[in-house]
Amino acid sequence: MNIIIGGTIAIDNVSTPSSSAENLLGGSAAYASLAASYYKKPAQLVGVVGHDFPAKHLEMLEGRGVSTVGVEHSDGESFTWTGEYHENMNDRTTHSVGLNVLESWQVKIPDEIAGSQMVVLANMSPDNQMQMIDQCSAEDKFVIADTMDLWIQIANERLHEVLKRIDLLVLNESEARLLAENSNLIVAGETLLAKGPKYVVIKLGEFGAILFGPEQSIHRFHAWPLREIVDPTGAGDTFLGAMAGYLAAGNGVQGVDFTVDQIKEAITRGSVLASFTCEDFSTRRLDQVTEADIDSRLSALLKMS
Repeated sequence: MNIIIGGTIAIDNVSTPSSSAENLLGGSAAYASLAASYYKKPAQLVGVVGHDFPAKHLEMLEGRGVSTVGVEHSDGESFTWTGEYHENMNDRTTHSVGLNVLESWQVKIPDEIAGSQMVVLANMSPDNQMQMIDQCSAEDKFVIADTMDLWIQIANERLHEVLKRIDLLVLNESEARLLAENSNLIVAGETLLAKGPKYVVIKLGEFGAILFGPEQSIHRFHAWPLREIVDPTGAGDTFLGAMAGYLAAGNGVQGVDFTVDQIKEAITRGSVLASFTCEDFSTRRLDQVTEADIDSRLSALLKMS
């Protein structure tokens, strides 16, 4: 299955209690496409960048097997995020967000990649997610979507339209509680399933993830136990992209259908790739990971869990 990933491509400026870095590669689709490329090449990236976007970031992605034919280049300034993580590395403060080229961006998928059967809607507005679904022309496709609390709060009705048209929803625990309007994660997961997706994955950060599937099936997963977290930015997007890439590289049972076991296998790959992302700023660690690194960590994770 060919894979296409749409979302944000950003310039990040990140501070932690021990260090800081500027002009980093960021954005949901950037992380997700890089992660997906470890399992399926090319990973087709769709997004928009401004005139100030560092060329080295796109060159790195292309070198890893990410196709940028779907990346639009604008005369405006790139989307930027500046934030600071606090001592526990779970809480963070956003100091500034420059929407810039994202303010009026409309998804435009080139014809040569519109037929991709694995469609990943990384974090972006529900309007952009709907535009991407509409422009992906494959009659049979598997659609995975992420979201965030902002869209749940300001575009809830439109987001619910997206939920009706996807196969797998991936979101973190606070977003799940907010979207389901229920503080109990089990009830929340089941509530979200009833809104349209066949599968729902709730990310629990350092505590792993929960998968909700057909016939009230529930499965728990461990995360890789990190002894040091340098920068958790993009870990969730890496998780999403690795899952999608792994699924796209295999064979569905019937066309683009996947079994619970296949989704479970994908989640373990997502957890492993996400752990590498946390070990350095931006994609600095992730873009250096080897197949042997992944296999070693995957084997150890499966053994311990």
